[in-house]
Amino acid sequence: MNICVFLSAADLDDRYTVPAREFAELIGRGGHTLVWGGSESGLMKVVADGVQAAGGRLVGVSVDFLAAKARTNADEMVIARDLAERKALLLEKSDAIVIMVGGTGTLDEATEILELKKHGKHTKPVVLLNTAGFYDGLREQFQRMEDEGFLPVPLTDLVFFAKDGVGALAYLEESAGLQ
Repeated sequence: MNICVFLSAADLDDRYTVPAREFAELIGRGGHTLVWGGSESGLMKVVADGVQAAGGRLVGVSVDFLAAKARTNADEMVIARDLAERKALLLEKSDAIVIMVGGTGTLDEATEILELKKHGKHTKPVVLLNTAGFYDGLREQFQRMEDEGFLPVPLTDLVFFAKDGVGALAYLEESAGLQ
């Protein structure tokens, strides 16, 4: 399975890097391919290193203004013209999406993926990996949106909140019929 992971390129502490590395190793040992932003920095590098070390493939989609930070030993690397093309290519090359911790770029990717799913533009499973409760506030906001009628489909049809990588991967494999 090609698993797109949206996440930060920032250098983060062990609270985030240890679970990210563990999830990456699960992806690699499961024979899956990581589809990611292609960066050789921060948490993106941690996940790519973990997947590759565990035997998984790497498909990167960088963007022209970040091409200098792209991983040189990925199995495949595409350089998009802009962020919009990058997001489209990441979605196109993936079978499932996992949203890990990140900043405004990750939040932008997450909301676009969920908006496209809401409108039936894709049916791929989407997981928010809620490491260390990072997305508790977002989950609460999404629940409010559903409760007050802002979501035309049930929240559970849009996204699965996982507390750890084992739960995230199990959900994806079950959704893909691999379990």
